[in-house]
Amino acid sequence: MAIRIITDSASDITQEEARTWGIQVLPLRTIFGEEEFLDGVTIDHQTFFQRLIESDVLPTTSQLSPFQYEGPFQEAVEAGDEVVCITLSSKLSGCYQSAVIAAEGLPVVLVDSLSVTVGQRILVELALQLRDQGLSAQEIGAVLEQEKPHIRLIALLDTLEYLKKGGRISPAVALAGSLLSIKPVIAVENGEVTILGKARGSKNGNNMLMSLVEKSGGINFEKPFSLAYSGLSDMLLQKYISDSAHLYQGKAVHLPVARIGSTIGTHAGPGAVAVAFFSNH
Repeated sequence: MAIRIITDSASDITQEEARTWGIQVLPLRTIFGEEEFLDGVTIDHQTFFQRLIESDVLPTTSQLSPFQYEGPFQEAVEAGDEVVCITLSSKLSGCYQSAVIAAEGLPVVLVDSLSVTVGQRILVELALQLRDQGLSAQEIGAVLEQEKPHIRLIALLDTLEYLKKGGRISPAVALAGSLLSIKPVIAVENGEVTILGKARGSKNGNNMLMSLVEKSGGINFEKPFSLAYSGLSDMLLQKYISDSAHLYQGKAVHLPVARIGSTIGTHAGPGAVAVAFFSNH
């Protein structure tokens, strides 16, 4: 009996990583007009951001249906395997509810990450560690539920343009922000996106991001953590890494970096920098 870990592409775990880690990543759909793509399968992150930048209209994303969960769940159960399924936040998508419907009557452990992108990703990575330690699906689920409130996901956006396109802020606010080089700092708290502050310029944005990491209790380097960026270049991420070197020096040999995909990239736009970690608090 094996343990199958299933998640969705909002975790920004690539299909290649999924094969290496021995997990399954179910792709959400990204829709540009009448064209529909499977996130990370029929459209990669590079192509997505090229299209996003060129498009006057925001693409839409579509949640996974119960049917899309049911197949993998049934296949695992029929093979005699246990299942741990970790979804993006139920407050941002209906994926968790779809998984609940699909899992009815099946021995499947469901975990609502209450996070997304690298926040969801590090919870999956913790599940992998627990699987490799020999824990059962129920035991893994219990530990994840206990640990997920300690996840901190904080991001610095480079532009307000995509929040404007998505109707999250007014055009006037977006224009003023652009003229003043305002960089919003956001977080996912209790499963929802919140704005923590606004910085003027990238340097001040990086300083605010570092300050918020420290105020959150600092990074627990004994558990998974990850940095991430959105767009066609990681230039802004590299600048953040340089500015925040004191947070990692002597504590982490390698800084894991993921690339934000279509689910969050649609609203964050290119140039976002994010950090996810388990807090020491």
